[in-house]
Amino acid sequence: MKSLLPLILLLLCALACSSDDNGNSSDSTLDPSSNVQPCDDGMAGPYPCQGYDLLGRVPLADFEAAAVNDIWGWTDSATGSEYAIVGLDNGVAFVDISDSDNLAYLGKLPTATVSSTWRDVKVYSDHTFIVSEAFDHGMQVFDLTRLRSGTESPRIFEADARYTGFGNAHNLFINEETGYAYVVGTARNDAFNGGVHFIDVQDPKNPSSVGGYGQGGYTHDAQVVIYRGPDTRYAGREIFVGSNEDRVVIVDVTDKASPSEISAIGYDNVGYTHQGWFTEDQAYFILGDEEDEINSGTRSRTLVFDFTDLEAPFVHHTYLGPTNAIDHNGYVLGDQFFLANYTAGLRVLDITEIDSRNLEEIGFFDSYPQDNTTGFNGVWSVYPYFESGKIILSDINSGLFVIQSSE
Repeated sequence: MKSLLPLILLLLCALACSSDDNGNSSDSTLDPSSNVQPCDDGMAGPYPCQGYDLLGRVPLADFEAAAVNDIWGWTDSATGSEYAIVGLDNGVAFVDISDSDNLAYLGKLPTATVSSTWRDVKVYSDHTFIVSEAFDHGMQVFDLTRLRSGTESPRIFEADARYTGFGNAHNLFINEETGYAYVVGTARNDAFNGGVHFIDVQDPKNPSSVGGYGQGGYTHDAQVVIYRGPDTRYAGREIFVGSNEDRVVIVDVTDKASPSEISAIGYDNVGYTHQGWFTEDQAYFILGDEEDEINSGTRSRTLVFDFTDLEAPFVHHTYLGPTNAIDHNGYVLGDQFFLANYTAGLRVLDITEIDSRNLEEIGFFDSYPQDNTTGFNGVWSVYPYFESGKIILSDINSGLFVIQSSE
């Protein structure tokens, strides 16, 4: 029988805590002028935690949507204001998170066509770019500097541009160093077999196609970098790493007219090769498989690939988390890996000793306290890159969470 302690803690918190009109939990012992709920004795209000405080949240109901999906962030270089860009089933929401005590939901850009569970957003040159699995959606472009003005909120926005060189797409990545968007997971029968479309977005409101690559098959997610890693043969090249359902592919996309596959690698107990991210020295690639927990009954599994030789990558080691929750999107910042772990919330891993095959969980924040089961609820994604240290989480069921390290 499972321990009743978590349930008892939740019941006690429910008696002690209440919610204000903005959906922010409050406690009589906290400063009434602040929404901050420190992580104390393993809880931040009703949320299990270790090392991360809750700064505030915007509940799903405020967005007038049925579910949340992807998330990204933007910092206005002119004002220093920080914004969460929150993917929804029926559009994208914009939230000013600069003042933790007054999170401001500014408005929504509705979907270009119909609603969809899947939407993905990225930012380049003060614009956000949005794709979706929604039928015939294409890529919306929205000028984020428009968020500076306007007194009414929430507002309904219109896109500044829409690229229609593809219909549905699962994901996109933008290499901000080069100004190219890499749109993946399009129709499997298109010109690139659902692989990757190369789109020049250096003039953000006028995106243009410059080719693509489909020899590696359907691509679910990707990261693209100017390579500065240990394999000197590829120094300065633009390298695409695709998570391609049952393998990882590495492609040189420097010449958009003639991309060239460098290598591809599979691994044991493949469920669905979902998404990954380079370590900052580009020696390793940390990957999540979205279905291995379902198929194999394993605990949350994170695979680390050795990319010191791009032509001969190999699985360096595997990390198993403390729960059976499904791992989803993960991002590296310095010596930490921020993993959106669905029902187990955000898990933060110390990757300092990755060379020695040692990853260690050093913190977490669980926005889905109901359970840690192998299911598709809870945290979809995380954005840890604000200079303020704020971290934003998109919870499918509950909306936007803003957290920060307790230290």
